[in-house]
Amino acid sequence: MSEQSWTVGARIDEIEQTVDQFKKQDPFNKSWDDIKSLTGLDTNFKRRSSRMSKNYTYTNDGPTVDPSQQYMTSALAVASGIEDAKSKEINPGTVFRNGYGMFDVITPPWNLYELANYYDTSFANHAAIDAKVENIVGLGYDFEVSKRTMMKLESTENPDAVERARKRIERLRVEMRDWLENLNDEESFTHTLTKFFTDVQATGNGYLEIGRTTKGKIGYIGHIPATTIRARRLRDGYVQIIGNKVVYFRNLGAKNKNPITTDPRPNEIIHYKEYSPLNTFYGVPDIMSAITSLHGDQLASQYNIDYFGNKGVPRYVVTLKGAQLSADAEDKMFRFLQNNLKGQNHRTLYIPLPGDSDNSKVEFKMEPVENGVQEASFEQYRKQNRDDILIAHQVPLSKIGGGDSSAIAAALAQDRTFKEQVSRPAQNNLAKMINKIIKEETDILEFKFNELTLTDEIAQSQILERYVKNQIMVPNEAREILGLPQRPDGDEPFEMNSRQAADARANTARNRERDTDRSNNQSDSTSTISGRNPQGEGSSSN
Repeated sequence: MSEQSWTVGARIDEIEQTVDQFKKQDPFNKSWDDIKSLTGLDTNFKRRSSRMSKNYTYTNDGPTVDPSQQYMTSALAVASGIEDAKSKEINPGTVFRNGYGMFDVITPPWNLYELANYYDTSFANHAAIDAKVENIVGLGYDFEVSKRTMMKLESTENPDAVERARKRIERLRVEMRDWLENLNDEESFTHTLTKFFTDVQATGNGYLEIGRTTKGKIGYIGHIPATTIRARRLRDGYVQIIGNKVVYFRNLGAKNKNPITTDPRPNEIIHYKEYSPLNTFYGVPDIMSAITSLHGDQLASQYNIDYFGNKGVPRYVVTLKGAQLSADAEDKMFRFLQNNLKGQNHRTLYIPLPGDSDNSKVEFKMEPVENGVQEASFEQYRKQNRDDILIAHQVPLSKIGGGDSSAIAAALAQDRTFKEQVSRPAQNNLAKMINKIIKEETDILEFKFNELTLTDEIAQSQILERYVKNQIMVPNEAREILGLPQRPDGDEPFEMNSRQAADARANTARNRERDTDRSNNQSDSTSTISGRNPQGEGSSSN
């Protein structure tokens, strides 16, 4: 019996090569032939860059030409402190030169367009970022008297002078708020900070643009999208490219010459970044620590979309035994299974097969590769991915509208932790940055963000009442917390009469047992609550 050889044909669909769309969006990822056509470039810069693109050489220690110390000082490229104390940290830009090109800017550690896309496409990341933004910068702001000014007021013995000073401070509060809100015609200062801090949380970097008048005063504050800005290698400024235009920005308060464009008075930038020990030029967002969970959630979501887009029909292996399909029939069946099921509720495939013979029997089988309902298996996986993303942002589930009503006590504890560990530190850092702007106008007031309130108005009023009665605060300090204007007689400690003092001591010592028992035994109805404090708050003082 002769041996027979069989040829088994198999066919699979071709996987399309994905294109990195985010890399193509990067306006800095271009050749010099494309860059030199941008508008606004200085002629000398073009000539210097053309020569550099052909003849620039490198040594083991870095570029052959280093900037002068005078230029580095004028550009505020070196961090400094009081008097002549300054940082001795090595500037990475003086050691290596990045290939980002002729603008001498540094490549971000992650693609900024891709990071920004995560904010738009991941529901958990979007909700966590919005929660942080609203609780850190979205609650508004106020101005408080600086500690130096407060010390001067307390050391002044002339009450008339103190009263006049307080009135000037109240007027200055109104004037500073008007000034800050008028620095941008299109949006409020809080809205500008909201967009700025959204960039910080989404990409790790946020940029505030500062424009000055011809007299050198700050006249404009606005937000610049973080995806369009790159930091200079020498830390002497920033470069923005949109379309065919390029703009150079100085550091805040710098006086260095514009090294790139023809603008003689470039605007300034405040760069705020989420610190990463792996990069000193750019920040890295919190979501990067949970990037695998974000990708996994996106893939699980896409799988479900594909599953239902295919009308729940699983993937199949098709086998034919005892016959052979024509090339046209094979192609039609393949296209039907691959494409024609999508978007169609009912489709029919007709395949003519030859009849059975004495020597062979025709068998046609379609066996699914997977069995059962697959989409439900991702429920726990997606929930875990969501929790991982929220943990990376340090945002409790209650802040994004999740959880049930039975966990109110746990939600309050989580809110307190969120305020102490996330909101308040971020507000302090941002306030210090903004106070650099405020100090150019006045050193009497300081910018301060409104904090997340964990107590209701009744509890807050009781706290302030106790502080004032026990002379921990003067009335004007309590009024300042409430946002109320100062009173002429509010700088003196509150003096209680003998009855009020006795009641306060008794309530503090909790030794009014008879009053307490009577209050506990009575209901809090309208007929019994008048003339006394609510249950558990002691005796009323008139």
